[in-house]
Amino acid sequence: MCLKSNEPVWGVTDLRLAFPQKKDMFFKDLSFNYQKGEKILFLGPSGCGKSTLLQVLSGLIPKSVPLPVHTEKLSIPKSWGFIFQDPDTQFCMPYVDEEIAFVLENRRIDPKKMPGLIHDYLKLTGLDFSDPHRLIRTLSGGMKQRLAIASVLALEPEVLFLDEPTALLDPDGTEQLWETVRRISKGRTLLIVEHKISRILDLVARIVLFDPDGRILADGPKDQVLEQYRDELDAYGIWHPDAWPAYERRRPVPIRRQKHEEPILDLKNFSVYHGRTKCFTVPELHLYRGEWVAVIGKNGAGKSTMVEGIRSLVRHEGIMHWYLDHKEEDVSFVFQNPEYQFVTDKVEDELGFSLKLNKLPVSEIEKLVTRSLEQFALTQQRTTHPYQLSVGQKRRLSVAASLIDRPQAVILDEPTFGQDARNTFALLDLFQSLVDGGTTVIMVTHEMEIVRRFATRVLTVADGRLIGDSRVPASGRGEETENGSRYHRHQ
Repeated sequence: MCLKSNEPVWGVTDLRLAFPQKKDMFFKDLSFNYQKGEKILFLGPSGCGKSTLLQVLSGLIPKSVPLPVHTEKLSIPKSWGFIFQDPDTQFCMPYVDEEIAFVLENRRIDPKKMPGLIHDYLKLTGLDFSDPHRLIRTLSGGMKQRLAIASVLALEPEVLFLDEPTALLDPDGTEQLWETVRRISKGRTLLIVEHKISRILDLVARIVLFDPDGRILADGPKDQVLEQYRDELDAYGIWHPDAWPAYERRRPVPIRRQKHEEPILDLKNFSVYHGRTKCFTVPELHLYRGEWVAVIGKNGAGKSTMVEGIRSLVRHEGIMHWYLDHKEEDVSFVFQNPEYQFVTDKVEDELGFSLKLNKLPVSEIEKLVTRSLEQFALTQQRTTHPYQLSVGQKRRLSVAASLIDRPQAVILDEPTFGQDARNTFALLDLFQSLVDGGTTVIMVTHEMEIVRRFATRVLTVADGRLIGDSRVPASGRGEETENGSRYHRHQ
């Protein structure tokens, strides 16, 4: 990529990097440079190293993340901010206002000016709290991500590194966030890793495309890269504007709709609590075997609270009856944050953990683990520590480990978070095969394309209540859906 010589240039020359327990070097003599004011999008398949390169370019690797790195030259901007995929990894303080105040204190801002600045940064990212002195842990995932961006903006950085900042946001939140980035982007340099590219193509001018091995396949004007490398975008699972229609065209069989009459879960006067606070309530709900239930609603509506309650992960009251012999074995749960459920130090051991508990023969465990590694594109990560995986790989591992012993019901909290198109479609095909076999899938999701194309039933949550419940007829597949607006409302 040709750069203007009159602007400061940052970047790296001949980068080599090694991960623990890996024999081969990653990034074999990779070189990348950029200059002030550029808006650049990194594209590539999950696990190709996009996020790792951002951390090298910012200096987080190796200063904060001690990995063996060799470069001929590394130039890092003096003023920069980093937005991570998981906002929980970057908070320093327990309260919202204290998190931003911490940044302002480091900038030596007059304490008298801090309340006004804190309000301004929160409002800029859509967090217009009447009282910002609230615990961060009580926020939804999307709210936490907006707070992370607000705290980084408080640094007034020259360069922003954005590592999938909208992964945990609903459609409205995603649009609001990118509008915020547009407003604050003037005069700033942006380096972005993002799967949902349709919303930001007007923001970026340059695209860098990586192959699965972390090599730069293309680097140039966005229109040129998107046009000349369309086959690679499809092969790598890049979320381009035609990804969903292309997937529908190659699906061999349409979704089969069945009558669902055998009950699997009954709720009556059911409430879920965080501490002493009632966070979700539903007067009555009946779910059935073989349903694909989508749980939708805005960030903070209570979706995760609802599914955590029906899996007995948090305190609840009222009647909850599972029509199963062994609820602990027959109902699997996949957390929004996959790290919450990892219990071993190798991918293969994580997959085999529940099988060993069930005392399956060693040969059968090996067979099931190998098949699952192949099915979820994790074969090369077999001996890797789960925490060393990319976010997308962690998500696939958490789903794989939860499904390996074929539960009768599976509860998934944002299972496609952080996934490229190829792996998203593979997961959806897998979930559809489970549903076709009689498994009940209960999925919290912000992806309305999934709701439109797969759900047999949609539950809409708002303000800690179930306000919508509708079965979707076979003829309804693919119709427009806006946050449950065409569904029957519970009052």
